[in-house]
Amino acid sequence: MVQSVQLKAPIALKEWAAAVRALGEGKQILVMRKGGIHEETRQFQVESDIFYLFPNAYHQKKELIKPAFHAYVEEELTGSAEQESVAIRYVARLAEDVEVMDEEELARLSPFHIWTDNFAVERLKWKKKHPLHVLLLRIFRLSEPIEIPMSSDYLGCKSWIRLPDDLPQREMEPVLSDAAFEEERRRIKDALKG
Repeated sequence: MVQSVQLKAPIALKEWAAAVRALGEGKQILVMRKGGIHEETRQFQVESDIFYLFPNAYHQKKELIKPAFHAYVEEELTGSAEQESVAIRYVARLAEDVEVMDEEELARLSPFHIWTDNFAVERLKWKKKHPLHVLLLRIFRLSEPIEIPMSSDYLGCKSWIRLPDDLPQREMEPVLSDAAFEEERRRIKDALKG
């Protein structure tokens, strides 16, 4: 089902390029956030319920990804300061923001993402007093990528970036069918319940 993209503001969530690829291929529907070092509030906050995904290689390392996805790290090295532009291929719609506070609950999510269990635990333990936000995302593929000129504003450890106001409109279609998305969402929610 083809839809038209209409974002209130051209905002993007920065995520490892390997994770963006996994989302775009329907291999996972979640991302885990605590907030970047340069976040204004020092903790993660959802700034929009629909946003572009901005792939980047900042902090991305093969040893932090499960072996089955190592090729993603080698092949997806976008979003570095040396590049002239970044291709935006996906839009995400927030389906749910689940807050996780303990390792046991986090361990139950392991089958649903590309990160190593050790890395997931490190994310949970960073800023211990704050929950780990597990964002369940409905991903849509743009009919054609939008090339964004690279800017110093996009660099660094931050979750959200503002893109140019004059982005071209694109049609989009869901990566997963409604039924497939809801089934994966149900499996994640059941896993969290234990």
